[in-house]
Amino acid sequence: MPTEAIDFRADVLAIAAHRDDVEQTCGGTLLRMAARGLRTAILDLTQGEAGTRGSAEERAREAEEAARILGVGWRHALTLPDGAIENTLENRVAIVRVLRQLRPRVVILPYWQARHPDHAVSGTLGYDACFLAGIKKVDTDTEPHRPFKIVYASLYADVRPSFVVDITPFIEQRHLALMAYRSQYANQSAGSGLFVPEEEIRERTFAEARHYGLLAGVRYGEPFVQKEVGLVDDLTLLPVQSI
Repeated sequence: MPTEAIDFRADVLAIAAHRDDVEQTCGGTLLRMAARGLRTAILDLTQGEAGTRGSAEERAREAEEAARILGVGWRHALTLPDGAIENTLENRVAIVRVLRQLRPRVVILPYWQARHPDHAVSGTLGYDACFLAGIKKVDTDTEPHRPFKIVYASLYADVRPSFVVDITPFIEQRHLALMAYRSQYANQSAGSGLFVPEEEIRERTFAEARHYGLLAGVRYGEPFVQKEVGLVDDLTLLPVQSI
């Protein structure tokens, strides 16, 4: 966590375990929000030092370029251990400090069940930090702030989304942001048996976005889950045709 004050306020903050997680799961949504004039930010929880490919330094440079493509106004990475994120009070307070300085209305978290333990833990860690951020006696050097809305990026979760964001106009930029991570996605010998070949990445990511877009009646979409019940004011304005 930087010691200097953050001179930025965010409308939407995406929190994820690793640099490139946001690009995969909600990059198109951040692009759409930025296009609407909203201030967007990303908090990566680790430096990516334990990855099979690339170094933390390489991923930092790539994350900066990806943020530029996504139109993000602020991005920072904490120093939680890559591959060993834990939901501790110390880690919650580190996120609390960011929340209280950025003061977002909406926080996007990873879905709370995932193949990678870091992703699953980040979902619950982020939620707990959002709760603590509203308690005045926690970290008394900063002013309390609790985000109004928490949503979970559920692209890789086998769950029915609560809603889908139409990212059709931004699908190419979303792909460019992901491919900014050359250390991760360019073809190379390291991790060749684990990583998708570079020539297949576009097909796979576009197919996933197409699937969720079809569910919502648009071309490309990104899925999200919310825990609370939604509220509707006018039934005639509900989107997505039933039949």
